[in-house]
Amino acid sequence: MTSTLNPQDRIKEYSPVAKEKLDEDYNQVLDDLSDASVHRNFDPYIDIDWDAPHMAVVPGDKRWIMSPHDPVGRHPWFREQPVDKQIAMGMWRQANVAKVGLQFESILIRGLMQYSDRLPNGAKEFRYTTHEAKEECNHTLMFQEFVNRTGVDVPGGPRWFRRISPIIPLFSTMVPTIFYFGVLAGEEPIDHIQKEFLRKDTELHPTMQAIMQLHVAEEARHISFAHHLLRETIPAKGPLSRFVLSIAMPIVMRTLCDVIAKPPRQFRREFDIPRSVWKDLFWRSPESRQFQSNVFGDVRMLAEQCGLMNPVSRQVWRLLRISGRPSRYRSEPTYSAAA
Repeated sequence: MTSTLNPQDRIKEYSPVAKEKLDEDYNQVLDDLSDASVHRNFDPYIDIDWDAPHMAVVPGDKRWIMSPHDPVGRHPWFREQPVDKQIAMGMWRQANVAKVGLQFESILIRGLMQYSDRLPNGAKEFRYTTHEAKEECNHTLMFQEFVNRTGVDVPGGPRWFRRISPIIPLFSTMVPTIFYFGVLAGEEPIDHIQKEFLRKDTELHPTMQAIMQLHVAEEARHISFAHHLLRETIPAKGPLSRFVLSIAMPIVMRTLCDVIAKPPRQFRREFDIPRSVWKDLFWRSPESRQFQSNVFGDVRMLAEQCGLMNPVSRQVWRLLRISGRPSRYRSEPTYSAAA
């Protein structure tokens, strides 16, 4: 079930009748997402056969070499390196993506629990956010198990991110809209990258493939909830609040995209990556800039739907080099208990 209202009507005509219609649709979304979490969920220690022989992490496995779909893997400098170095870089890179994913999920779990704790009795968000937190706990188990099995001691996100991580969950109750901007800033890049790999990379290591398949399946629900929550709540805010949020949104997206997609400095030092190559990778070359822009197509669509695209905010998106065409409007949600 989806709203028949034009996205701009949510702002221009936020009448009691329109609000009642939107509430009905939103509540149905929450019911559908919660049912899907009950009937379509995964356990990483049941659904991944970690100890199967073909899942073993062994030296010299060329399936760890990063594909051209990865920002690092597509660069000519990387392709010129010896095979053993490409394998080591690929394993380090993928283990670190898992580690920073774990750190991000940990922040999200704490924020979801704080957010749900403040909800009134009867709020449908309580059930869904608790389902989501449970799923994210499974993701952290899955990511850490993978890191442990690679044997690579990776740090995850940059030091500044790890240091402020205890503070970030507080935003879920202080400024929940900003918190959910952060949720999407972390989830959208990972989801985009993993879908690209699953669609186009036929040489993935089986462990990575299994992790991505489970993660993508459940992250679809998490992203859908964040989109619907923001579309439900932002149009009811005043003009000044919406203007501030319109500026904050691209800043949050750009900042956390670096945390998720850009390896920490240890990676550059470990593998002696030239500074010029590093700058090309993140984000000076035309290919890397296009990748960065593509990641946020759905978020730009959301900003349009919520009325957060205005002449000033468009310039901010452009200055941060994450502007571009939004994804096409599409009917949402698409989740039922069988989804």
